[in-house]
Amino acid sequence: MTTLPTGMDEVGAGIYAIDTHYLRAGLASSHLLVDSGVAAYVDTGTNSSVPDLLRGLEALGLERSAVRYVFLTHIHLDHAGGAGLLMQALPEARCVVHPRGSRHMIDPAKLMAGTRAVYGDEVTAKLYGEIVPIDAGRVVVPDDEAWFDVGKRRLQVLYTEGHARHHYCLYDETSESVFTGDSFGLSYRSLDTANGPFVFPSTTPVHFDPDAAHEAIDRITGKAPRQLYLTHYSRVDDIERLAKDMHESIDAFSAIALECRDAEDRQAAMRERLFGYLADRIEAHGFDGDREAIGRIVNDDVALNAQGLDVWLSRIGQNEAAS
Repeated sequence: MTTLPTGMDEVGAGIYAIDTHYLRAGLASSHLLVDSGVAAYVDTGTNSSVPDLLRGLEALGLERSAVRYVFLTHIHLDHAGGAGLLMQALPEARCVVHPRGSRHMIDPAKLMAGTRAVYGDEVTAKLYGEIVPIDAGRVVVPDDEAWFDVGKRRLQVLYTEGHARHHYCLYDETSESVFTGDSFGLSYRSLDTANGPFVFPSTTPVHFDPDAAHEAIDRITGKAPRQLYLTHYSRVDDIERLAKDMHESIDAFSAIALECRDAEDRQAAMRERLFGYLADRIEAHGFDGDREAIGRIVNDDVALNAQGLDVWLSRIGQNEAAS
């Protein structure tokens, strides 16, 4: 029996979740897929995650040359920041990136500038370091619905906007699963209760679009998956209920943003309202902890979601002014 490193778990047949230790344990994962001696990663975490990803490969007795693909659901750095460094260690791998994101993995200068605009220079340097470019010859830009083979496992790219315009999900025909990146929101295992997993949307800057977000959920569920693998955090079941919750929460988040539109400090107003909404739902879900405990889990996401909703409101205002 294979002994897996701490932070690595087999979550499906030939599917392993590896904690990327972004900000805290249990917040973000990379998934390692293995079939017939061939492997692929779905999302990578940051540069500091790479040793854990390679350690997971070694624990399964696989050479680095066994990795054929590094799939990036999108290029936000908690998902893709370590891709360039990881690719340096994988001689046979190619990196599969949405056409709107591929140029930024080849030349990360604008990506880093956008990240600094959200987080500031000091936090960006601490969280992400220097992003390693990927040679253009090793980048694959897939069409929507393109198929890839990892051993006998067939994987299909599904373009999904709403969270980011450079986002795709990955349907795994073998396990009847979808690797959703952030298109199906966030579901932390620390919020699981006897009622199952809890899920909520991710509206981080700068591309949140509620209509597209609804469409992405419908496209994911349209594949009739048996389970989903979220980057934040790994496997969830009970998909019909979670999809309903996601649709309701996207509408609720959008309504909160519109209600706070004219507030003097609308991000602060949105943070307060978003936290109250989520805390009420988490308590109703049966979470065994007070609001301070809830805050430790969701406050960072609430802040980022408020930033993203603020950008969305500004975009609405610009469109109204233009018309």
